[in-house]
This record gives sequence, C-alpha cells and structure tokens, in this order.
Amino acid sequence: MQRTALDPDPAPEPDPPAGLPVLPELAAHLTAAADRTEPEPPGGSRPLRAAACDYWGRRGLATAPERVLAAPGAPALLLALLAAAGGDVLLPRPCAEWYAPGAGLLGRQVHRIPVPAESGGVPDAFALLEAVRRARAAGEEPQVLLVSVADDPSGTCPPPELVHEVCEAAAAEGLWIVSDETGRDLLHDPHDTVVLSPAEMLPDDVVVLTDLRATLAPASWPAALARFPDTGRAARLRAATLDRLAALRTPVAGPVASAVTLALAEPEAVRTRTAAAARTHGTLAGALHHALTACGAVCRPPHAGSHLYADFDPLRPVLAGKGITGPAELEGALAPWAARGGHRFGDDHRALRVRLSTDALLGPDAGRRQQLLDATDPLRLPHVAEALSVLSATLASLTDTGPS
Repeated sequence: MQRTALDPDPAPEPDPPAGLPVLPELAAHLTAAADRTEPEPPGGSRPLRAAACDYWGRRGLATAPERVLAAPGAPALLLALLAAAGGDVLLPRPCAEWYAPGAGLLGRQVHRIPVPAESGGVPDAFALLEAVRRARAAGEEPQVLLVSVADDPSGTCPPPELVHEVCEAAAAEGLWIVSDETGRDLLHDPHDTVVLSPAEMLPDDVVVLTDLRATLAPASWPAALARFPDTGRAARLRAATLDRLAALRTPVAGPVASAVTLALAEPEAVRTRTAAAARTHGTLAGALHHALTACGAVCRPPHAGSHLYADFDPLRPVLAGKGITGPAELEGALAPWAARGGHRFGDDHRALRVRLSTDALLGPDAGRRQQLLDATDPLRLPHVAEALSVLSATLASLTDTGPS
C-alpha cells in the first residue's frame, strides 16, 4: 500500500491531445441550441438523465432517471461523489491521473494498491484486504474503492473473474465501489474482449461513472454521468452528491447538454463514429505496442482506448547511460508521442514506466485526423508511417548498448 502526497515540484504538463474531429451531426445540434438561455439544473435535466438510462439499458444496466447524475466532466462528478461518501479512497496503482486530486482537495487519505500482473484497472484482491486492514488499524476510514473496466493508463481490460473477486472483497468490507467505465465503448476487438460492469455483479454496491468525452462527445465538451444503485443507501449517497454539485454551481452547459442528449441516443452517425474511433485507436495502439516490445520494453497488449503503458525497467542500465534514470526523463525523451511518466499515475517515482498515446499519431489538423478515421489501413498514411518510423529510431537510439 502506498499513500499519496502532493508533489512539491511537479513536472511541466505536456500539451493536451487535440482529439478526433467533431462529428458534424453533433456540431449542428450544438449550434441549434447555442441560443438556449435557461441553465441546466445541477445533476442534469430529466431529458439528459433519461437518455443516459437508455444508454445504460443497451449495455445491460436497467436504470431510472432518479438514479442518474450529470456533471461537466468526470473529475467534477468524482469530487462531489467523494465529498458525499466521506472517508478515505483506495486506488489501483497505477491509475488514471484524475482519480486522486479530488481526494487531495478534500483532505482525504489516498491508499494506492498494486494491480495484478494480468492487467490494470483493479487492485490485487489480497493486497486490497491488507490495505483496508492496515488503514483501519491506523485509525483511518477507507470508504471508496475506485476501479476501471477499461484501464487508463494501460489500455487493458481486467478479466471479469478478477473484477468480481476484487469487488466482492470490497463489498464485504463495506466499501462503496466506483466503477469508471469511460473507455468501455472503445474496445479494439469487441469479439475478443469481455467487459462486464461491476454493477452487473454487485448491483447494490457499485456506482458507475463515465466521462463521455472519451467516446460520445468531443474532448472539449465536458460531460460525465454517474449511475447509482437502486437502494436506500445509494439514494442517500446520490442526494448528498447532488447537494455537492449544487454547491459547486457548475452544471453542464445547456447547449452541450442538448448535444450530449442526442449522442446518448446513439443514432447511426454516432454509432458509426464510435466504431471507427475504436478501430483506429486499436490499429495505432497495436503499432505502438509492437515498437515498444521490439526495443525490449515490457508492455501489456492494450484492449481499449487510446493508451498503453510500457515498463522500461529491464533496460535501466542502458538508459542510465543516456541520462534517463526516472519516469520524468523518460517522458521527456518520448514527448513527441504524448508520453506521460508513471509518476503522474501514482506509480513508483523510481520506476521507468511511461504511458504513450495514440493521440500523438492522429495528425496535426482535423483533415488528417479524419483521414485516419476513413482509412482502410491507417498505418499506410504518410504522417502515421513517419511518426512510427521516428519512434522506432528513437527507441533504438535510447536502448542501443553501443558507444554514444
């Protein structure tokens, strides 16, 4: 178990990714709602929440609007949820970088628990139980476990039996389980990867959280949803979360809510775009994985989303000779490929681990990014082939054991 403290000297932030082009049908709907003056209520209007229910219903999670909340982005929604739940937070190590800051703002202790060898997204079940035991013995009060069925940073999907084991252990300890399902719609091969929500396994104990910017909405349109269980305990948690959202006074922007309501209905244009995005990210992630493993890095094959997580520790002696002794230096060496060192995800600050992103291969403008979505073989596009060639050459130079 590892506790988290604020970094007194944080590394500079890399440039954010531009994302895929805005879907014209959504842009038109946003434009049509641009003159809307009435504000969206805290937690989302009923039409937005009803559309969310239909979205989840198509994924096997029957939901009522009274059990849904919306907010402008997953970090804001998680902040309100943690404030309502109280107590300390348990996180997999590594995990998405937006999980921990809300707990820090609330003054809550964060306990990081290593993930198993198979995948990221969930902690090892036995390590979880030990972390809870130690925390309570120290007088602390862990209340929330945050897991992900489509992990950032690794892009892996933990097998359902592993998710079930961890969630059963957490529920037995009286913890709320928050399941981040942001990336579940971007499976690279839907026929080869099984994603099962913890809410299907333990319906009374799991709050589902999803950031729509990963799939249905553009990266610049902040909107996220939370689905609460159908129990009295969960109704109280939802009410308390809504109170915190109301206090923040940052509802989803009205025009964005209107466009997101349409996106949640998943008309054909949205379904086609989601499938194209998943296919494109899968092809690019596969190419990145090949380049990383070819140079000697250890990297789990990614299953979903736009990220993968590489471990360069086996190459530590060689990299040390190039002045790379930690994740910050590794991030700098691979910056053109949207690299982010493992220290940003709560990983060991000494470990030579880094997340790479397919966003770096999408292209510098909307035209080239659209070409990727339309291409039969994205790897044949000149700007993609060039970026991958330069990456392979860079990795070869970093891991070359010959004289510099």
